[in-house]
Amino acid sequence: MDINVVNFAEKFSKLEELHSYKIIAQMNDYYFKIVRAKREFIWHSHPETDEVFVVIEGELKIDLRDKTLHLKQGDMVVIPRGVEHKPSCSEECHLLLIEPAETVNTGDKESDLTDMDLEWI
Repeated sequence: MDINVVNFAEKFSKLEELHSYKIIAQMNDYYFKIVRAKREFIWHSHPETDEVFVVIEGELKIDLRDKTLHLKQGDMVVIPRGVEHKPSCSEECHLLLIEPAETVNTGDKESDLTDMDLEWI
């Protein structure tokens, strides 16, 4: 097994396009995914798993059915399994997502925003 340091700035510099999820590490059956985002996402949930959002750069808003979360650089939140949420960012935001390897970004909703083409960088 090859053990390497992962540098977020270096990994994000490899992302040429917005909204393309890339895998940067794996721990057991969990992927660490990064994405450059600038959009309003869809309402969805993940019935089978919790989901972690870490804001590396920028700001992220996550609407829940009963409140809105505002995350800035250095903030993290765990969205529990089954909780409907809708992330959005009006300016570019760099995110780290931690979730089981089989987790689909749109959870229980399939749409044109579903990204099934994940690659390692």
